[in-house]
Amino acid sequence: MKPIADLPELPFATRLWRWRHWSLRVSLPALVVAVALSLVLMLAMLASLVMGTLDIGLAELLAILGGRAENPLYHHIVLNIRLPRAVTALFVGAALGASGAVFQSISRNALGSPDVIGFTTGSATGAIAQIVLFGGGALSVAVAAVAGGVLTAIVVYGLSVRGGQAGGYRLILTGIGVGAVLAALNNLMLVKGDLDDAVAANLWLAGSLDARTWQQAIPVALGVVVLVPLCIVGARALALMEMGDDAAAQLGVSVERQRRALLFYAVVLAALATGAAGPIAFVALAAPQLVRRLVPYTGLAVMNSALMGATLMLVGDVLTRLLPFNLTLPIGRVTGIVGGVYLIVLLARARRL
Repeated sequence: MKPIADLPELPFATRLWRWRHWSLRVSLPALVVAVALSLVLMLAMLASLVMGTLDIGLAELLAILGGRAENPLYHHIVLNIRLPRAVTALFVGAALGASGAVFQSISRNALGSPDVIGFTTGSATGAIAQIVLFGGGALSVAVAAVAGGVLTAIVVYGLSVRGGQAGGYRLILTGIGVGAVLAALNNLMLVKGDLDDAVAANLWLAGSLDARTWQQAIPVALGVVVLVPLCIVGARALALMEMGDDAAAQLGVSVERQRRALLFYAVVLAALATGAAGPIAFVALAAPQLVRRLVPYTGLAVMNSALMGATLMLVGDVLTRLLPFNLTLPIGRVTGIVGGVYLIVLLARARRL
């Protein structure tokens, strides 16, 4: 693969690479942001693995990760407690960041986030129904969350279609309405369910990374590995669709087919993240917007949005564990508070424009 062109007319330095029938356009500022976010992720991952009631030094950590552990207790703590938590945070954040980028592009609105539209609430409905009505382990809860999210997406999409097209404010408002109904249903199940199951469901609804195991980490990790590349492939079609459905169709894009496929990918990513860690607010909303502010005019930045989401989750988890007085707060509640403030600021800015 060789670079065939520099494109100085674009707002940022960009290189175009081509190999046979494949081409790749690389924005140098976007690449710099991706590298910077990856470095922050590495540092946050190391901090997450060494922090805790029992401090583990960096040398001991590297020995454990390299299979040369001398202390079996340290080996168990790192590989069975701290590493699953960190991996869950990493991939939950990546799933939410990529999902938020796709939703905001489909809805053509900065508020187009799975937690705002109601898809996360639908995933929570499936998970709560599994916990309260049937019980089960982490895998069954994750499957129920995906099923609830997909069913919610089908309902929202069906109600928002007009003239064979769905998107924009109609999709957002329909999702908010469906999400409100599902939130009431969730509360009803908590009230009518068995007390122990209701307590377990309430703890799950707080959105937490505590006591995460590989059963929660592996499904969301596999989802990110499979679905994020598919979202990246569909990013060009979404970028064209942002100009309008008619313009995209004239350029050869199968608008509704692409919209349905990418909506499905984004819903499954958000549902897997919800099944792994519970409802996590703010990340899917903020990650794509933060990337756009760092690197504007680069189209749909799915990969950088995923990296930003992972960074927000991991750094947020580390910061919540540094709170004084041994204060422990579920990360879902913390991101909800921060996300509410961010949403107010976003709406205030939009009102001034």
